[in-house]
Amino acid sequence: MLDDDFKKSTANLKKAVPLMMQNHVAATPANYALWYTYVDNAIPEMNQELEAIIENYGLCPPAASKQLYDSYVASRSETDMKELKANVEVLVNQVASSMTDTLSGTSHFSQVIDKGFENLEKFEDKAISIDDVTKIIRQLISESKQIRNSTSFLNNQLETAASEIQRLKNQLAKVQQDALFDGLTSLYNRRSFDNDINALCQAEQTMCLILADVDHFKSLNDNYGHLFGDAVLKGIAKRFQISSRDGIHAYRYGGEEFALIVPNKQLRIARQFADSLRRSIEKLSVKDRRSGQSVGSITASFGVAELQPGEAPESLIERVDKLLYEAKELGRNRVMPI
Repeated sequence: MLDDDFKKSTANLKKAVPLMMQNHVAATPANYALWYTYVDNAIPEMNQELEAIIENYGLCPPAASKQLYDSYVASRSETDMKELKANVEVLVNQVASSMTDTLSGTSHFSQVIDKGFENLEKFEDKAISIDDVTKIIRQLISESKQIRNSTSFLNNQLETAASEIQRLKNQLAKVQQDALFDGLTSLYNRRSFDNDINALCQAEQTMCLILADVDHFKSLNDNYGHLFGDAVLKGIAKRFQISSRDGIHAYRYGGEEFALIVPNKQLRIARQFADSLRRSIEKLSVKDRRSGQSVGSITASFGVAELQPGEAPESLIERVDKLLYEAKELGRNRVMPI
């Protein structure tokens, strides 16, 4: 396995570096990561954007490289978690500082009290005058006000900290949400799919996998624009969400591809489910904002397979992908196997 990984990374390196030179891309770690991801074809939608940029400009400008890297390669959840951790550290330091100041003030006040009573005892022995007693009392009053203000400040800080902690909890929940869901469609994302399919295959649970691909999606994008393409993906995703029940999870697998994991169901039932979803998508109508007209004839092709005993996730995905390809070859808008 390690040898295979080494060979693969070496092959990707040999592909990536010439492409970087050809497109006048600086040899930085971020750019190498971007082009390594490109030749590895790990994120198809990123590849489409990168190729469109090169087609428009004849090369890949630095700003475009950075934008692609930030959008697709850099871990958003990791960046957000670092920011969240920094915010927590600032909050803890602020409260700790306030508590230290207050405790320090309390210790000082205790010393002043002790010294004050010690001096007041001298009054009983007539060792100090009434004026000295007045000064001692004034000092005690002054110190008392200071410690009261300090304690009040700490209470305010703690109240502020409680609000900030709630805000950070909400932020953490959002980070966790972003790590699992696709931003455009609100379906589970590819990371969630990989985690779930691996877990189910390891458990050797009865399940079927459905892969779907929007037919002629590139033509839709070219003819009506990317905003229309996004609307199509959202509309199809809505159909997937409505169909997700009884433990069925829907995912945006990548680009215009979607996936469904159907647990505890055999192939015949999963195929019927996929065909029902296909017919639902067939009825989808999306409005072109530029012309105001509704565009119909949106279809998708499906591949379905049941997990075999002891089968690895990669093998199951490969089988379903081949069936999806057959559905495309046979004319699209159909479910394979028949």
